[in-house]
Amino acid sequence: MTTETIEAMPQHTAAPADTHLCLVVPCYNEQEVLADTTLRLTQLLQRLRHEGLATRTTLLYVDDGSRDGTWPLIEAHAQAHPEVKGLKLAHNVGHQHALWAGLTWAEQHCDVAVSIDADLQDDIEAIPHMMHYYHRGIDIVYGVRRARRTDTWFKRTTALAFYRLMQMMDTGVIYNHADFRLMSRRTLHALLCFEERNLFLRGMVASLGFPSAMVYYDRSERQAGESKYPLRRMLSFAIDGITSFSVRPLQCITYLGLVCMCIAACVIAYGLWSYLQGRTVQGWTSQLVSIWFVGGAMLLACGVLGEYVGKIYREVKHRPRYFVEQETHPDNPPSQPPH
Repeated sequence: MTTETIEAMPQHTAAPADTHLCLVVPCYNEQEVLADTTLRLTQLLQRLRHEGLATRTTLLYVDDGSRDGTWPLIEAHAQAHPEVKGLKLAHNVGHQHALWAGLTWAEQHCDVAVSIDADLQDDIEAIPHMMHYYHRGIDIVYGVRRARRTDTWFKRTTALAFYRLMQMMDTGVIYNHADFRLMSRRTLHALLCFEERNLFLRGMVASLGFPSAMVYYDRSERQAGESKYPLRRMLSFAIDGITSFSVRPLQCITYLGLVCMCIAACVIAYGLWSYLQGRTVQGWTSQLVSIWFVGGAMLLACGVLGEYVGKIYREVKHRPRYFVEQETHPDNPPSQPPH
């Protein structure tokens, strides 16, 4: 993978005759932020058209089975702004699958897509930078955080531990990059060739190998609503990422087994020597070796193996990733460039 690390705005490059940009925004219970998000993103899209970075633009909301008023708000914004569209999924399928649904739509209708979360903690001013790189022939542009000053100590520590763990497992994840990125149509087409149901887009996109660049930005605080990634979901996401892109945990089981055998052999030898010297309590040696140490190692190995077997089980069923229940004005054309 060819990667450029870029922070400053590159020299302006004229856009092709027709460039259709789509902003893909997954939503789950985002009614508190949706009005401000729509205002800011539609203004940004208007500016991109005015600057010639895009000739047509679409703002696509993907409602991931929200339980609040998110979908009625999306419908209202779609009526007020012709460039706003919405996909309502039949039920909650998770952030990664909702994002996949939006990227699938973008691959069919647009030339380039930028994915961003609805809370707009990611800096939307990085999007014009991304578009400049796209017009220079770069297919993937990663939005990378400079720092995590707005996160709590616990959130910052666990997030950094997550990225270090991902790097140790050779998953290819970009450090401090979430799902804020630009992708050209050909990379979207390549991504959609992946047939797996256990989605971990951060690793999947990084594995494509197309020319890429990084745009650094400062992440802001969430203005309203609450985070959709509590500790439980963060742990689940980390496990999905590791088991979807690395077999190293299985290799670690082998190494752990060898270590356990060596330690158990030493303990058995010590236990037998102590027994012959008459310095042990009856049953102490067998309990120490067979239950506490070896038993714990076996349970750990079974848990890791079970995680991989569970993923195989979900894959072989080959169930659809999502169902689209409703779409806003599907026949309306996307917005046209200003005259």
